[in-house]
Amino acid sequence: MTDALLVRPDPTDPRLTRRVTGLDQDGQRIETSVTVERPLTLYLNGQEIVTMMTILDRPEDLAIGYLLNQGMLKTTDTITAIDYDDDLQVVVVRTEGATNFETKLKKKTLTSGCAQGTAFGDLMEGFAAVKLAPEARLRTSWLYGLLKAINTLPTLYLEAGAIHGCALCAQDQPIAYMEDVGRHNAVDKIAGWMWREQIPTQDKIFYTTGRLTSEMVIKTVRMNIPILISRSGFTAWGVELAREANLTLIGRCKGRRFIALAGESRIILDADPNAGDAEHPRHWRKNTRDE
Repeated sequence: MTDALLVRPDPTDPRLTRRVTGLDQDGQRIETSVTVERPLTLYLNGQEIVTMMTILDRPEDLAIGYLLNQGMLKTTDTITAIDYDDDLQVVVVRTEGATNFETKLKKKTLTSGCAQGTAFGDLMEGFAAVKLAPEARLRTSWLYGLLKAINTLPTLYLEAGAIHGCALCAQDQPIAYMEDVGRHNAVDKIAGWMWREQIPTQDKIFYTTGRLTSEMVIKTVRMNIPILISRSGFTAWGVELAREANLTLIGRCKGRRFIALAGESRIILDADPNAGDAEHPRHWRKNTRDE
């Protein structure tokens, strides 16, 4: 299944993890991999927008996706250049038209995402205007195939942990998988990649390892993706917004178990939930262990 992946993690990239030594519970010296996070400062034309903590593997995609999901770029805008300086850890996005977001930057919301995600301006700007494709469908046979394909990917999570993953999927195939220390960064990188590659979204499925919060729902709706799936649980406002937008919202999705709290009409139950193998413990995350 992973043959369809156009973008995938590279756990062997030496920039993304570091080997460190320490002490375990038995007093033994151990060596383990840890995830490397670095700052990235984003400029839109001549204006500094934000400094993000990220694994810095796809700075151009992260920059474009962040600006799109903040409403600072429109899908119809023309980008004339994207300049990234690895030494300075700065990325500059340049547009054909002038931009000025001083007022928007003064209105700041600290999101529920890990790594202290920040959203600027009106979180709900343009949300009500999005019309998600009502004809999109999710077969449970696709869902079970997706979970198996994603869980068996070689990922930074399995190498070093302390990271979130997101996938853009078509039917039972993941086509892009990205990771970062904050789930909002992983979402933004996929959004930027989709914009650059002109990927149609109306028939796609979005998967995340993070919680189904208001921020995650808003970003998925803004990307015009009709189905959102997570291993984790829900927040009340996330469910309320998903119902308002007619977004299919599926959480606590592990193995062949799931709960849908919005957009249930898109789901086609065409596979036996009691058939198939259970999820291997190697792929459990902390919320799975707690259960």
